[in-house]
Amino acid sequence: MVFLHYDQAELDRQYDQRAWAPNAAAIIQGYRDNSERVRARLGEPEVFAYGESPAETLDVYAAKSSGAPLHVFIHGGAWRLLGKRDSAFAAEAFVNAGAHFVALDFALAPQAALGTMVAQVRSAVAWLYRHAHRFGGDRERIFVSGHSSGAHLAACAAVTRWAERYGLPAGVMKGALCASGSYELEPVRLSARNEYLRLDPEAVEAFSPLRHLADLGCPLIVAVGEHETDEFRRQAREFAAAAGVPLVEGKGLNHFEISETLADPRGLLGRLALRQMSLPVS
Repeated sequence: MVFLHYDQAELDRQYDQRAWAPNAAAIIQGYRDNSERVRARLGEPEVFAYGESPAETLDVYAAKSSGAPLHVFIHGGAWRLLGKRDSAFAAEAFVNAGAHFVALDFALAPQAALGTMVAQVRSAVAWLYRHAHRFGGDRERIFVSGHSSGAHLAACAAVTRWAERYGLPAGVMKGALCASGSYELEPVRLSARNEYLRLDPEAVEAFSPLRHLADLGCPLIVAVGEHETDEFRRQAREFAAAAGVPLVEGKGLNHFEISETLADPRGLLGRLALRQMSLPVS
């Protein structure tokens, strides 16, 4: 056995969500198509650079009023796919509820190491805290969500030592919503995904949010779909239990379907996110 009761083939299968969701390709294309439709209605976002590299930019879909809270979305894609332009599908729900919606870009594997991605996401949140006033955002109300590998990155942001790393107050983030992520990276390192992630034991220790929950600095919501792999469900269950929060299950939803619910104010993730932000659920 390679990990728990899994041999190599089954562990690889557990971390290949497309093998468990026959509609995966259609839903991923839906992220792109629905993002285009949202931009057609809201207009093009304002683009800001939060760092020096071409990958370090973010899109802001602005709320109608100044002083609005921020919802920062970190896309999934197994740390190697998708981008901020594919991440606008949920923007309208937050803008209509009175929040700025921020979609992040960051470098992807295999060109970038996981540590680079984690550092970039943290830097983006720090930049937003320092510069939210430039687009009328309230830096004291920054909330972060992520799906799949984006949930892992959101969890890494939630356990950041902001004062030590960035000279910022401990409570930079006021809430995190992590859906369908991997929070302990040892089984990821042992799976086929490590062919492009190239994790070593030191990276597993540094970037496994489950191992750093003592540094959790904001309220946390953990969600997972009913029809996800056993490993993804185990990851979510153990992360939620270690953080002392209930696990939210998306009934009838697979790994890709659950992310779509962020775009619906009455959908599972949309409702959870808006309530966490104390915004109206229409």
